Order: sequence, then structure tokens, then C-alpha cells
Amino acid sequence: MTSNEIRDKFLQFFKERNHTIVPSSSLIPDDPSVLLTTAGMQQFKPYYSELDPITTIHPSIKKPVGKNAASIQKSFRTSDIDEVGDESHLTFFEMLGNFSFGGYFKEEAIKFGYDFIAGKDWMGLDIEYVTIFDPDKVPLDDWRKGVPFDEESYHIWKKIGLPEEKIRRDGVDVFWGPTGNEGPCGPTTEIYVKNAEGKAVEIWNIVFNEFYRDKNMRLTPLKTPGVDTGMGLERLAMVSESVGSIFETDLFVPLIQVLELNDRSGRLNQRTKRIMADHARGISFLIADGVRPSNKETGYVLRRLLRRFVVNEYLNEGTNPYFEKLLHVIIENYGKFYGELDYDLIDTVFNEEKAKFMATIEKGLRELKAVEKLDAKAAFKLFESFGLPYEVVKELGGGKAEALTREDFEKEFDKHREISRAGVEKKFGGHGLILDTGELKAGNEEELKKVLRLHTATHLMQQALREVLGQGVHQMGSDITPERTRFDFSFDRKLTPEEIKQVEDKVNAIVQADYEVRFQEMARSEAEKTGALHFFKAKYPDQVKVYYVTPKGKGIPEAWSKEFCGGPHVTHTGEIGTFRIAKEEGIAQGVRRIRAVVE
Repeated sequence: MTSNEIRDKFLQFFKERNHTIVPSSSLIPDDPSVLLTTAGMQQFKPYYSELDPITTIHPSIKKPVGKNAASIQKSFRTSDIDEVGDESHLTFFEMLGNFSFGGYFKEEAIKFGYDFIAGKDWMGLDIEYVTIFDPDKVPLDDWRKGVPFDEESYHIWKKIGLPEEKIRRDGVDVFWGPTGNEGPCGPTTEIYVKNAEGKAVEIWNIVFNEFYRDKNMRLTPLKTPGVDTGMGLERLAMVSESVGSIFETDLFVPLIQVLELNDRSGRLNQRTKRIMADHARGISFLIADGVRPSNKETGYVLRRLLRRFVVNEYLNEGTNPYFEKLLHVIIENYGKFYGELDYDLIDTVFNEEKAKFMATIEKGLRELKAVEKLDAKAAFKLFESFGLPYEVVKELGGGKAEALTREDFEKEFDKHREISRAGVEKKFGGHGLILDTGELKAGNEEELKKVLRLHTATHLMQQALREVLGQGVHQMGSDITPERTRFDFSFDRKLTPEEIKQVEDKVNAIVQADYEVRFQEMARSEAEKTGALHFFKAKYPDQVKVYYVTPKGKGIPEAWSKEFCGGPHVTHTGEIGTFRIAKEEGIAQGVRRIRAVVE
């Protein structure tokens, strides 16, 4: 069974069993506890503790999910970057999952797992064994201690007909903790199947969310227990296709073949081919979801992958454009299922970063050869001066880098950040940033005035965009400095010059009318009823502020613009000045970016 057939089978199975099929969420998560989306349950996490799945509109399907859902989720784990190249580790992968928020629990979830894996009309695989939670198997001081043996799951597996010797008791690995420090969690049951080499491989983890873990690692029972499962497509394809590793599946063979066909010198070894195939997938999906190379957070992850790929490309074939060839295969294999993959966009971002990197890489590699001892300090200097990332220095340093560890390198990086932070504080007279909300940043009173003007102008711009382009325009992100406002929004094409002028004219008309800018604090549910716009990715408290722009003496019902916002703003639009759009561009499939200024 091919990977495409597995995807189709999985979704068909759960659709027939009354699950709402929900598209994959972005690799950039709504969940602030993680850097990137690492599991399918992350987009559903609020349904286990906060949101009502029956009444809450899910942004991607424009309707409530209901009590049962299934998805195939794009996922990314940064912890495995250094391990890529062996038989099993990946950065980007796909996670198949089914979820229930009070619709069903252990008996139905286990039966679904058994029927899909072992059923002849579905995967038709033999289950080698399953695991269930036993607190006697965890360390004495572990936070899971005290949770009872999962006797219910034990009896369900026996009732299905699984022999007792195939039901194994485990401890730590079969009690799933929440993503981040706190959240829903509970015991699990895992399904193991043999691969082509006869080794039992865990392919499906079925989590029973019975508890909520708080910041102090305390467990309290959930009012409504739920089900959260995850099954890696790559592993499932491996056992289905009867091959020895994930890199021998149809998800990777076409990529490996491209590398081999273009390896004119014969230099690419197996490990390098796996790294390049994995990183090409990761790079493509990160860029498609709006990540751009930088030296922080998700941008740093992308830069690490991209530069490691470019170094391997450079060392093995000089200027041979491996990435472009791999990208064609990635679009062909994944494009139908993930429509956000845009060849031109991904290729452009990749080559822009590659050009910057290639300008310094040769100097850096020459310097690397000249260094006698590659300790953390020397490695960071190579990174700071020439952009050579840790993994490249470690990989190409040979014996000189034998004692170099990522931990020591990161400590050196932290020292550099402290020095940079001290420089910022010195620049602002020892006071640091007087305003830093994450979205708004200002270093002194003069900059604060400019930021407030731009912040209010951003609210006006969003309303103007919706009036010119339609109500389907939604905020996707923003960042405001004293120089400009940057606003990302949902829209599927380039704006025309006429549309840009219309937006500018609408904003400037409200500025000239000198409307009042006011706010009212109220319950979130009441605020939603006013029709106030809010950023769908944000997590709002029970009490929110609604900032509204209205003719003098008028209230929220007559407001021209109204949004959830923490502030601060100017008090009258006349304070803003002349609004002008400096640049409009696409940054991802269906996402545009505007940079604007006020003068």
C-alpha cells in the first residue's frame, strides 16, 4: 500500500465512523508552549479543557468540529535534527490521528485501533504486541506514581481476542505528558508491528486524556475524558511496504533516487543522502507555512536546515542545484494533499538564503581548516563571522572538533545574547525597551509616540482591507516598530495598485475625520457578540479590551473599526498623520504582507 493510499484509507476509515475530517494545521502552532507543531493533538488541545467542540467554530473548516475528529498533521521535531542520517530520525513527518472530546473513550478507541491495523479491508497487519500503563513500572518519585493500573484497557484488549502474552505492562512510556509544562494527559496503549527485519516497531500511540497536569506537576481528573492518538505515516508506510527503514519507503525513495542520479562524483554517502532528503522536505514545508530564515526561533531552525543542506550540496557537487530537483519531486508527491506547497515561493526563499550563505561559506571553510582547536569559542566565532552552523563545524572539523558539544556551543551563544542585550540597554540609557508587548516595541518617549500612531493605523488598515477586498481578510500576524508597521493577512493574490490606493484613501479619510479611539473592557463572550475582530491564533482571557474607532460621542455599535486589543493607542485618529503603504508582497500560500508608514 502506497503512502497516498494509506492517507486515503485512514481518513475514509474514520469518516465512516462519524469523525469530522480536519485539515492539517500550520507548522507554526497556536500553542505558545511549543516552537513548532509536534503532534496532531495540538490544534485540538483547547477542546480537552477550555472550548466546547459542539459550539466553537474551527477556523479551517468554518464550523464546529463536534465530539470526534480525525486529521493528518504536518509535524516537526527540532530535537532530532542532529540525529538525522541514521535509520529512523526525521525533522518533518506526518502524524495520523483520531481524537474524541467526550464522544467515546477506551473501548471504542482500542477497537478502532485494532480494526484499522489488523482489519483485512484496511491495513491487514499482524499486531506483535500492545502496551498498557502499570504504575509499578515507573520510578518511585515520578509524577505518574499513584495513577492506578489501566485495568480497563487490559480487559478490552483481551475481549477483542489479543492473547495475554501480547499485552505488556509498561510505565513511563505509556503515560503521555502534555505538550509544554501543563495540559491534558493520561495513560496510553501502544500498538507494535514487526518491520521487514523482524523488529517490533511502535506505530500507534492511543492516549486516554483523563487528567490535567498543572505547572506543579499535579494531576486533577478532567470533567470530560478524551482520546488523542498519533501514528507516524513514515513508520506505517515502512511496515506496510515491508522495508527495513523509513528511507526505503515511497516517501523517500524518489528523493534518494534524484540525489543518486545527480551525484556525478559518487561522493554522496548514505548518511548524507538521508540528511539532504529529510532537510529538503523540512525546508519546503517550513517555508510554505510562512517561516523565513533568521537567527531566532523558527527562523533559526529553517536557517540551520537550509545551511546544512547547502554545505552538503557545496561539498559534494559544487553548484549542482540538488534542491531544485528535489523540490520538483516534493511538489509532485505532496502537492495534491498539501496545496500550500508553492514551488516558486519555496525556490525563491531557498535561493535568496543560499546566495547570502555562499558569499561567506568559502572564507568560513578556509578559516575552519586553519583553526588548530575547535572548542566552543572557536566554533561560535566561525558561526558569528561566516555563518557556519554548529553541525557543519562539528561535521567538517573532524578530529579537531572531537570534544565540541552542542551544549557548550549553546552556552557560548547565550553569552553573546547577554552581551547584545546589555548593548540594547546601554543604547536606551540603561532602561531597556520602555514598551515591548511582543507586537509593539519602543526604546524612548519619541519612539513610543510613533509606535502608537502606527498601532492605531494598523487597526484602520485591517478594516480598510476588509472593505476593499472582502470580509474573508483576516489578520495572520503583525509587528510594529517606530519605523513601520508590518501586517500579515489572508488573501490569495497580489493587490492591484488601485486596491492599494483605495485602502490608503479609506484610512486617511478616517484620519482626517479625527474619530475618537476608545476602549471598553468586557467578558470575552460579550466582546465576540459585538463583532469585534480578533486574531484567530491568539489565546484570549475571559476578560478582554475592545478598542474601537468611532465618530465623536458614538459607541461600539456605531464604530467604524473594533478589535480585541490590549493597547495602547492614540486617543484621536487625527494624531496619526498621513498613512502610506510602502510594500505589499506574498509570504506564503494565501498569505500577504503589507509594510506601511505614517508621515
